[in-house]
Amino acid sequence: MNSRVRKKLIQVARGRAHLMSFQNLIYEAELGLNLENPHEKSMLTEVIDEISEREYREGRPLLSSLVRVKGQKNQGDSFFRMCERLGYGNWKDLKKNSQFIEEQRDACREFWSDKKNFTEYL
Repeated sequence: MNSRVRKKLIQVARGRAHLMSFQNLIYEAELGLNLENPHEKSMLTEVIDEISEREYREGRPLLSSLVRVKGQKNQGDSFFRMCERLGYGNWKDLKKNSQFIEEQRDACREFWSDKKNFTEYL
């Protein structure tokens, strides 16, 4: 698991912006990936999914809910497909449900804003 990306997403959850684009995540976590390259874009998605899948197994909210496609309010299909694999429901239904993504984001913000959680799980 990429700990730099995880720490950056935790900072986002605790910060004022509360969301980050894929491009900004690449820049701020110093990943050196190019989103124009399909393979590198896929690598980033895998890293983000791996983090959220681990967080889910540990009973924590999905940090990937805080990463959005630039110029859009929502996640890409890969986020919703990952949620389907985790048992949240059909990915197409989840994507249509704007409340689902907001609930995931709120859960991240609430969890990581708690000083005890931040100290214990960072």
